[in-house]
Amino acid sequence: MPYTNAVVHEIQRFLALAPIGVPRAVARDVHLRQYVIPKGTTIFLSLKSVLYDSREFPNPEQFNPGHFLDENGAFKKSNFFMPFSAGKRNCMGEGLARMELFLILTAILQNFTLKSVVQPKDIDIIPATASVGNHPKPSELRVLCR
Repeated sequence: MPYTNAVVHEIQRFLALAPIGVPRAVARDVHLRQYVIPKGTTIFLSLKSVLYDSREFPNPEQFNPGHFLDENGAFKKSNFFMPFSAGKRNCMGEGLARMELFLILTAILQNFTLKSVVQPKDIDIIPATASVGNHPKPSELRVLCR
């Protein structure tokens, strides 16, 4: 199960469905390095810059569930994993969504054999960008009952 959990996390990291997050307003003047961000300024979190940080995720452009596994194969958490936004106003349904993703994927894998119609090396897994979000590119899949 640690590997399955790592795969679910890597899918969310790699795809980055909402790479810029939800807009927020600065509650008070903020000094950030040599800049001042005035109160009331609308800001956007760059979630993709964190999800693709090469210091935390070596070769971030490659899909690798190993990003979430330690040297013993156990699942490891990452403070850089924030596909549901960050801070106290992150997605309220994050816990439910994470549980559902894991349960649905494991139920599919337990009951079906998934086979690609094309050679796996020919599948383009780079997410497609549409306005302010990303989504997987369409592909064909053969689903066989076990």
